[in-house]
Amino acid sequence: MEHKPQGMLPLELMVNHPTLDAKHDDIFCRIEAIKESSLAAETPPGDEVLALVSCFARHFATEDELARELGMEFSAHAREHAQALHLLDKACADLKSGRLDLRPFLRYLEYWFEHHINEFDKPLGRRLARPGGVRNLRAPRVGSDAGLTA
Repeated sequence: MEHKPQGMLPLELMVNHPTLDAKHDDIFCRIEAIKESSLAAETPPGDEVLALVSCFARHFATEDELARELGMEFSAHAREHAQALHLLDKACADLKSGRLDLRPFLRYLEYWFEHHINEFDKPLGRRLARPGGVRNLRAPRVGSDAGLTA
């Protein structure tokens, strides 16, 4: 599925860092696209969900790298990322086996992501905005699919 950000990120969830805000918008747009395609499909869009999980993994790796470049204490945030990826892996398996319904899962995922942005990413955004914050984003050194299973 081709995806282009469409401004799905609410203003109150912006962290005021262009790269992170664009990635957050991309994730919300992907969730919405999966919802739309699942209404028309008779089977869950498994490949799209796996692509969403990979998108989360890449996004988390970007945040981890930005925090490392700042020398920021990031262990609680990194644990949150690891737990989320573990749960997303489990959810993919449960979706594939039919033990989890896609639409309620996507509603929960949106709620979780909003909470994550408010509690974890906004403080990172404030730190990035300080003088000396990371301005130019380099590609993360962490593998984009770290911690994921197919």
